[in-house]
Amino acid sequence: MQTIEMSGTKVLVLSAQGTPVATEADGNDMIGEAFSAGATLVAIPVERLGPDFLRLETRLAGTVFQKFVNYHLRCAIIGDVATLLEGSKALRDFVRETNKGRSIWFLATIGDLEARLARENA
Repeated sequence: MQTIEMSGTKVLVLSAQGTPVATEADGNDMIGEAFSAGATLVAIPVERLGPDFLRLETRLAGTVFQKFVNYHLRCAIIGDVATLLEGSKALRDFVRETNKGRSIWFLATIGDLEARLARENA
């Protein structure tokens, strides 16, 4: 885990290795880490997501993402979710809609996050 500055935004970048985000409490821990680091955005590698995180019927992603929004934090899921998107129209719709907003994004690379922040803060 490291904190970096990207286009005027302090980003907490989680490593791909570590405890998976598999419960609401894990989401709370990330929010606490972000506040401790002074970050306003958390970049989470897709590898860190528990196996049920993006299964929308579990409501885990929605609950965790809503907490990020409630605490005025942004979140970027970094990595390839194409396989998951192929199997779920609901997830495809969810990713498309969140990517239109300013709070929750799904991006392929950390470079894509940097580019998006640069465009947003230009």
